[in-house]
Amino acid sequence: MRLKAMGAAITLLATSGMAAPTPAPVTGRWLTQDKAALIAIAPCGASLCGKIVRVLKAPKGAPTTDANNPEPGLRARPLVGIDILSGFAAAGDEWKGRIYDPKSGKSYRSVLRREGTGALSVKGCIAFLCKTQRWTAAR
Repeated sequence: MRLKAMGAAITLLATSGMAAPTPAPVTGRWLTQDKAALIAIAPCGASLCGKIVRVLKAPKGAPTTDANNPEPGLRARPLVGIDILSGFAAAGDEWKGRIYDPKSGKSYRSVLRREGTGALSVKGCIAFLCKTQRWTAAR
């Protein structure tokens, strides 16, 4: 019994000075990989969110509203101003939350990770299938 208590005390002392890793900040303005939109990531409540602040290039005839949203009442809202990143919280050395794709009207599990000073890895996943984009910091 005494050895168990001593072992627990040693473990507690050894781990008490260790802080959980904190991910690099991802707030700021980012250009999507295809340079079609400018996204601003900022705190919203206890988490981080990202909204479209400008559509830079849209394919000819592409909708300027959230036309593919699964909720009919949201299909008329302009793309500029919608949150495409939501609920991001620190998880180890990355940020985990949800990403919305206005082209398909679907939301996916997502992971953000800062890559140096000028890049952001943006991963969206369905089950175990993931796709990663590299966004660049807007200057």
